Amino acid sequence: RYSQSLLAQSLLSRLLICLLIVSSTALLTLFDTSPKLVLDESASAWTSSLLRWDVFHFAHIAREDFVYEHEWAFFPGIPLVMRWSSFILSQLGLSPPGWPAFLIGGAIVAALLDSTRVLYQLSLYHLRSPSAAFLATVLSFLPSSPSALRFAPYSEPFFTYFSYRGMLACVRSEWLLASLCFATAGVFRSNGVLLCGFILWDMLVVPILSGRKDSLSLNRILRCIACVAVPLTPFIHHNYRAYLLFCSSTEGEPRPQWCERGMLPSIYAHVQREYWNVGFLRYWTISNIPNFLISLPVLLNVWIFCMFYLSHLPRILRDHFVRQGSNCNTHPPLKNSLFLNPSILPHVLHGVFLTLILTFNAHVQITLRVLPSLPITYWAAARLLIEQPRWGKAWVAWSVVWCVLGCVLWAAFLPPA
Repeated sequence: RYSQSLLAQSLLSRLLICLLIVSSTALLTLFDTSPKLVLDESASAWTSSLLRWDVFHFAHIAREDFVYEHEWAFFPGIPLVMRWSSFILSQLGLSPPGWPAFLIGGAIVAALLDSTRVLYQLSLYHLRSPSAAFLATVLSFLPSSPSALRFAPYSEPFFTYFSYRGMLACVRSEWLLASLCFATAGVFRSNGVLLCGFILWDMLVVPILSGRKDSLSLNRILRCIACVAVPLTPFIHHNYRAYLLFCSSTEGEPRPQWCERGMLPSIYAHVQREYWNVGFLRYWTISNIPNFLISLPVLLNVWIFCMFYLSHLPRILRDHFVRQGSNCNTHPPLKNSLFLNPSILPHVLHGVFLTLILTFNAHVQITLRVLPSLPITYWAAARLLIEQPRWGKAWVAWSVVWCVLGCVLWAAFLPPA
């Protein structure tokens, strides 16, 4: 009964974000005038507003393929989408070939892959409450990075959609579909490799914790290994392709140093370290304090939810997993809370691991783009509104203010990326 309302609200959210960004682009002076170097004066404010930050890299890869070493920090998903969609637009005569077609085509396809319905279905399964699932989904219309998630041709809309699809397939025991969805998500972002943990959890860990070890047949274990391996292939292929390109040099040509680094050399690790300065505590500098501050609300939201859940973990394990033949999905939530369902545990573990990486080993501001791919980001916000209304209202107020500010900053080509 909520589906039509959610889809209408999602469309309205996109229209308002688009209107705010395009109007701000038309009114504000660009801090960085790079878009004017590749777009002619006839380009509309909408087309111009799509070209910011990583979109430069995506469009260049779509046009020329991977040319420069630093471009290997990006995965080929969104460049492929931009390339194919621009070809279709050009063939239909809807856009001239070139940068505008790449931008418009990528943005259209990103908008078509709306994750609203999937997030609602996933939330309904785990929270067991239509109203709570509806609330969590509505909160996703105020994302921490509105331009990347609901406007521009970025990797995040695709990654989020296929991540949610795979998670939903997991709870329905559709392992092959989940594996394929997670693999597709991995074509867009490197952290897609973490998603195979959901398959491993449901196929192997849950039967062990539930005392149903007799269900762990050799066939099930082999199926699990195959389903887990598939989401790893985009990351492996990306690095292997670069290895063939850079490390299989002809005689007399020097090989890059990263080709000799370790038993499994990775251009992705090399590029992140050398060009983006990614590494343990490398981002912990005084100059990056503003980036930590703007990321803090989203990080705290997920951290507090995870700590709340883990504080009840001993009882969850005792009451729902250790009993012989128990089914973790049929028990009522603990402590009269909708957010202590045992089925949420793999999401909590995934959230803890990813937030640790974002906090200590990455550019922390990408938290604003990455954490929305976790449904617990919105379950956590919904919990605040239901169980701690004062903090929940503060979260909504921050979300509204930051959503508006983020759109204006994007239009003016100002950080955060």
